[in-house]
Amino acid sequence: MMQLIQELALFEKAPNEVVATTETLLQHGFGEHPLFVSWVAVQGGNIVGLALCYVRYSTWKGPVLYLEDLIVTESHRGQGIGKSLFETCIEYAKRKQYRKMVWQVLDWNTPAIDFYRGYGADLDPEWLNASLDF
Repeated sequence: MMQLIQELALFEKAPNEVVATTETLLQHGFGEHPLFVSWVAVQGGNIVGLALCYVRYSTWKGPVLYLEDLIVTESHRGQGIGKSLFETCIEYAKRKQYRKMVWQVLDWNTPAIDFYRGYGADLDPEWLNASLDF
């Protein structure tokens, strides 16, 4: 999983931003009180895709599944792996009766934008991202 996360950070031009480690992923995702759910795609004994989500709460909609990352290693793109992982997230959200699924996509990542538009996703240009680092 960490290799894919590092690959994504490099693709998004932010390789030095990753401070999570294998240990923190294990603690936060697979410990007693997991903060996220994830699915992986495996080929030839290697993880080649990852979807990582968590629940957030909308005061207007109720529980919402937030797709933090959908990653397919570059050499395995175009094989339906991303589609399978994305649809797994959708089915999970429906099964849990979440009201919607939300995520972000960089405005220059046209392959991802086209992928999401293929699902009829609403890409909202009005909202700006905001964050505070601690």
